Amino acid sequence: MCSPHLETADRQRILIIDDDRKLGRLIAGYLDPMGYEVTLAHTGPDGLALVLAEDWHAVLLDLMLPGMDGFEVLKRIRHESEVPVLMLTARGEEADRIVGLELGADDYLPKTFSSRELLARLRAVTRRAERPSREAGELAIRVGPLRVHAASRKVWMDDLPIVLTPVEFDLLLSLSKAMGRVRTREQLLEEIRDRNYEVFDRSIDVHISALRKKLGDDPKTPRFIRTVRSAGYALIDPDAD
Repeated sequence: MCSPHLETADRQRILIIDDDRKLGRLIAGYLDPMGYEVTLAHTGPDGLALVLAEDWHAVLLDLMLPGMDGFEVLKRIRHESEVPVLMLTARGEEADRIVGLELGADDYLPKTFSSRELLARLRAVTRRAERPSREAGELAIRVGPLRVHAASRKVWMDDLPIVLTPVEFDLLLSLSKAMGRVRTREQLLEEIRDRNYEVFDRSIDVHISALRKKLGDDPKTPRFIRTVRSAGYALIDPDAD
């Protein structure tokens, strides 16, 4: 049932892929009056088919799924779509979180989350994906063969488009605007995360690693993103003398 305060066209469409039907219904019941239209899928293949067949504002993806696990679903999503993905799992090991982020997840929640935390993170990932640029008329930032356009949130390398997740784009944009200057992990976290919830220490490093791979950048001999030990990261121009 739709909220009386929101027309269907104004509601954000969320897909939950989770074999825990009770949890799915609880999340849907909580999100409905908050302005979300929720659809449930209970297997990996069914969820993947829905992701690719329709438009969604975000996907909540469980790790342990019948038919195809969440990691494989995420991997296949990222071949076709930039939709924000928030992973849900009963397994809270850091290694699992890192794998999920490396595959392109935008955020990660253990199933001990509170409803308020879920809502905060969901709003954060959808806001990053849809946030209009304050510099809508600006030209693309050029860094050698790399072009970063804040208004369209698109990136090109040698005139070929590069598909980035919302978090990866925000990191690259931040580094581009600081061109040549170090951005600390704390500064980057403040820019890509809401401050009302905690993120784990290695999240920035994982996203930077994924971004480097998409740019074809070698961290040992970087063309674009240089690691500054005990400080953070800086974007460098490969064509500069």
